[in-house]
Amino acid sequence: MLGNIGPSGLILILIIALVVFGPKKLPEIGRAFGQTLKEFKKSTRDLTADEEEEKKSNQLKELN
Repeated sequence: MLGNIGPSGLILILIIALVVFGPKKLPEIGRAFGQTLKEFKKSTRDLTADEEEEKKSNQLKELN
């Protein structure tokens, strides 16, 4: 979905966000969005690691 947005579309979205939220609030919103993405990626990585660990332990149990 986001792959269809070109450079002109991004600029338009940024201008609308600037008008709606104002220049002082926009960096705070961006920072909060970045932290949210960071936490989401970390949670996804942890979940994937847990699944891999569980698969390995199940394989070891099957071998014994």
